Amino acid sequence: MKFIVSSTYLLKQLQVLGGVINSSNTLPILDNFLFELDGSKLTVSASDLETTMVSLLDVESNSNGSIALPARLLLETLKTFPEQPLTFKVEVNNTVEISSNHGKYALAYANGEEFPKTVALEDPSKTIVLGDILSSAISKTIFAAGNDDLRPVMSGVFFQFSTEGLTFVATDAHKLVKYTREDVKASQLAEFIMPKKPLNLLKGILAGSEEEVTIEYNDSNAKFTFDNSQLICRLIDGKYPNYEAVIPKENPNKLMIDRTQFLNSVRRVSIFSNKTTHQIRLKIAGAELNISAEDIDYSNKAEERLTCDYQGDDMQIGFNSRFLTEMLNNLNADEVKLEMSLPNRAGILTPADGLDEGESITMLVMPVMLNN
Repeated sequence: MKFIVSSTYLLKQLQVLGGVINSSNTLPILDNFLFELDGSKLTVSASDLETTMVSLLDVESNSNGSIALPARLLLETLKTFPEQPLTFKVEVNNTVEISSNHGKYALAYANGEEFPKTVALEDPSKTIVLGDILSSAISKTIFAAGNDDLRPVMSGVFFQFSTEGLTFVATDAHKLVKYTREDVKASQLAEFIMPKKPLNLLKGILAGSEEEVTIEYNDSNAKFTFDNSQLICRLIDGKYPNYEAVIPKENPNKLMIDRTQFLNSVRRVSIFSNKTTHQIRLKIAGAELNISAEDIDYSNKAEERLTCDYQGDDMQIGFNSRFLTEMLNNLNADEVKLEMSLPNRAGILTPADGLDEGESITMLVMPVMLNN
């Protein structure tokens, strides 16, 4: 088995695949990339059993075979090469020899047969989405997903596809984000929960991509196909909580404010808040928003006044500043709208501008009890 490939082209593909490999694997074979050669087509795979990613590369060759090569060693070596052709050749003593312009490097390989087989999706449904749209749906929601192992359904992003549009939801019970696209539709109803790791990989690869991504899914697995790559992952099993039930419908108190100004204020004031509760207080009256925080244990406190556009009754409401900061950070709008009903009901944050046609985003943040 022998093939010739460009060093930078190979490195670029392997770096993407490397994101799948865990730092500590239960099976030693998973520390490797699987190379399967069939003439001038080289298929490289990486897996952690839950997520598998496969890329198809064009190489110069007329042989075939399959071997597993140590991922870390290969990546570290490739990073040091300037652009040049590399020749990979399998030797008799169970090593692969890599020849560059200046030298030769031999590394031991494992039998490709030991590598776990990629799951084949039986009878999947299919939806096609633009790469950039999928990437932005993931990045707008994934930050709100939880990390609680006891509630695995909340540790992923809920994909809800229908003939009306696509909805992506993430929540950790303190904050919730619902992102909807009406400009992309699915042929039939489908719901599944995607784990975070494959989503983070997709988000990085697809940002700014004009390529179409084909999403295929059944009850247990999902497969994303784009460019010359495929990502297959196991879905999170379970029923997603009824998120619509927690979004308050009647919110008579509406606050419009400049996002950057609000974000910077919350950031500054929160430095003075209690280090365990991160509580900040919003006091709204007329066209004035007063943001304050206090850490009684250390006698630290801060207060800022901002002008805003407010319709509703005067009110005081407490929030965890970290959640509010995260949400404001993940919006691209110049102005945001915060809608509230009562100090003990969730506040709803939406962008007032900066959205594409058919795109909508609703963020919900739970209040904290104020100690007067």
